[in-house]
Amino acid sequence: MPLPGSSDLHVNRPLTNVSVAWMQGQRDFIANQVFPRVPVQKRSDLFWKYSKSDWRRTDAKKRAPGTESVGVGWNQTTDQYYCDVYAVHKDIEDQVRANADSNWNLDSDATRFLTNQLLLRRDLDWANAYFRTGVWATEYTGVAANPGANQFLHWDLAASDPLTDQTGFGTDFRLDTGYDFAGMVVGADVWKALKNHPAILDRIKFTQKGVITKDLVASFFDVPKLLVAYASQSVGPQINDAVAQDANAQQQWLVDPKSVLLYYAPSAPSLLTPSAGYTFTWTGYSGGNREGLSMSQFRMQHLKSDRLEGEMTYDMKVVSPDCGVFLKNVVS
Repeated sequence: MPLPGSSDLHVNRPLTNVSVAWMQGQRDFIANQVFPRVPVQKRSDLFWKYSKSDWRRTDAKKRAPGTESVGVGWNQTTDQYYCDVYAVHKDIEDQVRANADSNWNLDSDATRFLTNQLLLRRDLDWANAYFRTGVWATEYTGVAANPGANQFLHWDLAASDPLTDQTGFGTDFRLDTGYDFAGMVVGADVWKALKNHPAILDRIKFTQKGVITKDLVASFFDVPKLLVAYASQSVGPQINDAVAQDANAQQQWLVDPKSVLLYYAPSAPSLLTPSAGYTFTWTGYSGGNREGLSMSQFRMQHLKSDRLEGEMTYDMKVVSPDCGVFLKNVVS
């Protein structure tokens, strides 16, 4: 009989709890902080998308005595989500477990390691889905001088005016969508420039001793939420020499550090409220939590090992391209 058998396989709740705790502590991962999560029971299904123009017009007219009111309605289409399953495992060999000192918690360490792997994967997919050109209806580009249409001065230049730029972006966005920006995601290089921008320093010098925080910059730009995309990864081959491997690895940001995403999204999914994006999580699979994350542990008898396996399910969908504005080359 192949191993593991069904009696050997189970979802280990304590391990899942450890994984969730680790996930919540990783503030640099932003994929679960930008767009609302939509827990779903089925791997794939349809969802409704309503026409913007029907909700931003009126056909109401004066009503003469004894006549019917004007009938109205809206157009709608459907879109489809499909949650992929991402998985990774770590084996703990019997010989390793037997030889480990008491201060080693092999199961917990492996769970954290697997969780980190999955969170990196999810943020990479988030960046590819949302944080790039060619996705959103509106894009602006930073330039070194003489900005033209859909351009602005790099925000690391002393002559730049981020607040005026942002006000212009927001006014146009309000006209087009009827909403204000709900959030702003900035790359690491952009955040560095904003923290040292003279216009922002001048605004807070009398109240905050010159200390720039994300909340202050969010208030400066009049957005409820500001996130800095600080998650990074090591790029390079895995070799059987930890010192040599680290020496040859390159550290890279997961998202473009010179870009910004401005967006509208509700605080929770809503049938009749537009959103730039949604993250569908297949909670009906393998006991996954709201993040679509589950951890299991089972015996690999033929390997004389215990296997810890992590899975995460999601689909990141651009729902309303009009609800996002992407700024590229924000700094030089």
